[in-house]
Amino acid sequence: MDIDEKIKEWNNLYTSWIAKRKERKQKFITPSGIEVKPLYTPLDLKGNYVDKIGFPGMYPFTRGIYPNMYRGRIWTIRQYAGFGSAEDTNLRFRKLLEAGQTGLSMAFDLPTQLGLDPDQELAFTEVGVVGVSMFHWKEMDLVMNQIPMDKVTTSMTINATAMELMSMYIATAESRGIDKKVLDGTVQNDILKEYIARKNFIYPPEPSLRYAIDLIEYSYKNIPKWHPISISGYHIREAGADAILEVAFTLADGIEYVRKTLERGINVDDFAPTLSFFFAGYTNIFEEVAKFRAARRMWAKIMKEWFNAKKPDSMTLKFHTQTGGAELTAQQPEINIIRTTLQALAAVLGGTQSLHVNSYDEALALPSEKAAKIAIRVQQIIAYESGATETVDPLAGSYYIEWLTDEIEERAWKVIDNIEKMGGMLKAIEKGYPQAEIAESSYRLQKRIEEGDIIKVGVNFAYEPDWIGTTEIFRVNPAVRERVITRLKQYRENRDNIKWKDRLEKLRKAAEGNGNLFPYVLDAIKAGATVGEISSVLREVWGEYKEPIIF
Repeated sequence: MDIDEKIKEWNNLYTSWIAKRKERKQKFITPSGIEVKPLYTPLDLKGNYVDKIGFPGMYPFTRGIYPNMYRGRIWTIRQYAGFGSAEDTNLRFRKLLEAGQTGLSMAFDLPTQLGLDPDQELAFTEVGVVGVSMFHWKEMDLVMNQIPMDKVTTSMTINATAMELMSMYIATAESRGIDKKVLDGTVQNDILKEYIARKNFIYPPEPSLRYAIDLIEYSYKNIPKWHPISISGYHIREAGADAILEVAFTLADGIEYVRKTLERGINVDDFAPTLSFFFAGYTNIFEEVAKFRAARRMWAKIMKEWFNAKKPDSMTLKFHTQTGGAELTAQQPEINIIRTTLQALAAVLGGTQSLHVNSYDEALALPSEKAAKIAIRVQQIIAYESGATETVDPLAGSYYIEWLTDEIEERAWKVIDNIEKMGGMLKAIEKGYPQAEIAESSYRLQKRIEEGDIIKVGVNFAYEPDWIGTTEIFRVNPAVRERVITRLKQYRENRDNIKWKDRLEKLRKAAEGNGNLFPYVLDAIKAGATVGEISSVLREVWGEYKEPIIF
């Protein structure tokens, strides 16, 4: 009996089976709206094995970017942290390293992200609240106290002021006698997703994109181990996009950055290996695994066929994953440990290179020390007890996974095609296309939750109206503000004002021209300029961006 006849036999069995039994009436549709059949067989697969699935470490990298993946070493455990003053963040970093974290991931407060010094009026209520206050390079020196910068990898989630923070990191290393060429890590520097989803932009899109490409160009030439951009789908997903839009918009952003860098006359194989990505890990394991595999295969094709990359390393999608903050619930927060474990497992089965697991209390406040340690333990249990690391891409060959990978890829290509017809992502952003698609996706998802089509434990299922929370709530000490403002005043009093003013004036002239800004920002930082002072110069030259109201 051939497979077609066997499938017909099974369909008859299935139909008669469910006719006799009370089946649950839930629709079997993924969070991204993909309908799931009751069974998948070899007939659901498209293409041949070598072209579509292949082997790990080989084009099209569906099964992973390295031949041995986690059998060689596990992913980098990189917990996102930062709050209050530099001393507070340094203490949390060192405790996380003691608990088993293997890479740093630095969060900055909103004033730092938006180019404001802590003593500016608009910064007042936000100093140190959602990240560390970082306004002068000596604050970076305090954050990295007793941490070997030539041995640890550091990721910095910063965009509109990425060049300033990267310069601070270099200035700190050089003050310790460490050559910038040995520094290893990532700076996010993805300004396009700020206009799409996160909204922490300062300048208009065109000069902001120039700023980002300047950092890419300078980094690949002068800091060879550094990843000068982390093209981020995470914030797009957290804003309400489904997995398909997350893949499509992230890769479309990547295409825009590659094109703009190529316009500088730089060979694609010189800078492409330094590009990195950042995705969300949500709770539907199979959709997430398929998403990661589809994104990897699509990026390989884009780099090889669209941009004529020759090096295999130029075609690899290297990515960090953070578990889904928007999936966590404030009620019964301890059950978030289960959610984040599933999300982290999806990221590992999908082949991530580094991973942050959200703490169970993040729907309530910044992570407590206890919750942050548990998040590290989740990663360690997956790494050493689950068996997920023992073979490469263990879900490959699953009829469902391979079908779902193809389905996500096909749908994501359609979105990218729409963006290409608009003239690329920058033009699409100006037309409001990705913003509108995310809003529509968010609405669809919320409607499904409210109607009970998607079950959220603790929200529309197993809700406990009389639940009383006992979770420890972590709060930033408000005295932090005065402490950092006092230090800021001291820095300004002790610097060489002639040298400082000269460096800012040179930065102004560079911003008015077309040359690379990075050397001028770095010189200004070394001369004692603050984030707010550098941003003020660029604001005067480029202006500030006000998002248009798009109907």
